[in-house]
Amino acid sequence: MIGFELLRDKGIVVLSPDGPLEEADFQRLAGEVDPYIAANGRLTGLMIRARSFPGWASFGALVSHLRFVKDHHRKIARIAAVTDDQLLKIMPSIASHFVAAEIRQFPSSQEAQAMAWLQVGDAAPQAGA
Repeated sequence: MIGFELLRDKGIVVLSPDGPLEEADFQRLAGEVDPYIAANGRLTGLMIRARSFPGWASFGALVSHLRFVKDHHRKIARIAAVTDDQLLKIMPSIASHFVAAEIRQFPSSQEAQAMAWLQVGDAAPQAGA
């Protein structure tokens, strides 16, 4: 399950997975961020705050996750992974091959720095601009 919060004033979504990811998580997330993206063109950033990667509840959840990434990765300027988990620490180097966003990992103790880095993405030129 994914908890999330859209910080509309900053254009940043904060994701907090707290159990196996489900299909409905990505539907709820898209239902929240898609209208924001339609109105604003993109998200400034996405913060993933996770102690560890919880996996997927089903194959359908994995497919929904991949579809969400495919449909949204060009509409997000920066992604910050805030974690101390060893597996998730390597996520930026792997994900950079599949997404257009700039990705960086921060230790859990540097969540404020991660948020500041995401906000800098607001000044970055938009694709096609």
